[in-house]
Parts: sequence; C-alpha cells; structure tokens
Amino acid sequence: MDAEFDARLHEGDVSFDARDAALLRAVDEAGSLNAAAGELGRSYARAHERLTALEAAFGPLVERTRGGAGGGGSELTDGARDLLARFDRLRAGFDAVAAVEETVLDGRVTERDGELAAVETAAGTVRALVPPGADRVALTLRADAVTLHAPAEVPDADATSARNRLAGTVTALDRGAAVVRVAVDVGADDPLAALVTTDSADRLGLEAGASVVASFKATATRGVET
Repeated sequence: MDAEFDARLHEGDVSFDARDAALLRAVDEAGSLNAAAGELGRSYARAHERLTALEAAFGPLVERTRGGAGGGGSELTDGARDLLARFDRLRAGFDAVAAVEETVLDGRVTERDGELAAVETAAGTVRALVPPGADRVALTLRADAVTLHAPAEVPDADATSARNRLAGTVTALDRGAAVVRVAVDVGADDPLAALVTTDSADRLGLEAGASVVASFKATATRGVET
C-alpha cells in the first residue's frame, strides 16, 4: 500500500477519493459541472468523464436541469450527499487513528546534507529532517507515513522516494473495519507503528511473526534535539 494514504470508498473497481469529494462539493457550490471544473483547474471533459464513472458505480450523484427561467444547472442528489458524509466519516476515522499512532526513534546524527541528516538508531540508519546543529535527536514518524512490503517485493531504492528501509517482524495487529494498525519489531526499544488498509494487510498476509520491510520518506521523519 502507499504511504500517506488517503481515505477511499470502494464500489467494485471504482474508488471515491478526496479529489472526487472536492469535485462534488464544487458542483454543489458552483451549481454546474462546467463551473466546478473551472474552479478546480480541471478540464470539463475530464470532470464529466470522472463523474460518469462514479455514477456508474455509486449511482446518480448530480441532477442536471436544462434551460428554464433559472438558466439550468446542476445540484447534488441525496445519494451524493450520503456518499460525501460516508467519506468524511471514513477520513475523520483515519485522521484520528493516524494522529495518535507515532513511533519515536532515538539516535545520533552521523552525517548531514542540508536540512537532511543520517541518524544512527537502534533500528539502523535513518535519513530524516533534523534541526541545525543537533547531535542527538528523537525522530518521530507517523504510522500513516509507513509503507509495508513483503521482503521479496521491496522496490529498488531508485524507483521510489521512500529511501528509508527497516526490516522487521510483525508483533501485533489491531484490525478495524477498514484499517489495520500493525506493530513491527525493528530492533528498537519500541515497535514501529504502521497503518495499512485491510486490503493491503490481506494481500501481504500480515500476521504475528511475519517478516516485512518498512519504508518511509526522509521528509516524513522529523527530528527533535534531545
């Protein structure tokens, strides 16, 4: 799964994400799909194509009127408003979980490259954003910034911006309706926390004792001087 994932609602092969929610809300405010696309900096053709795909999966979302005294326009259906409410609840749930799931790694700065530094921790070397002049730091990493891979499926370092890699073993899982909180022993005092979707957990076969590799961006890892 991708790190820093967005909340998504799925219906068959179609997913509804933050861009789709923004499109519906823009239609609601502007009163037309054409005006909404313009406000969002999107082409009308692409917005119309996307709306058609969404309606095929989720049902009628925008009711269109032509001509008349008011000049016609578009407004959201009750189904669209229900879909937006479901999406907001899901995103709020993700944000609430991610906000409290954070890993702290203590370490020593061994090398600097501008704002980034290599920090030696009990889990291995981690590249992170650290304060100027700091020697020892506490690194914090949000659970939703961590991507988990099967050891045989780790992408090449040059193929991704998530250059930090920590190998470990799953020690615990807390499975919710759509999200799984995963604890991974990476050799530090405390386990690394990761947040993945249930689909990703199933695909990876995550269970206690499973070997995984956690990857994350240097810019997602912040250091505080200790």
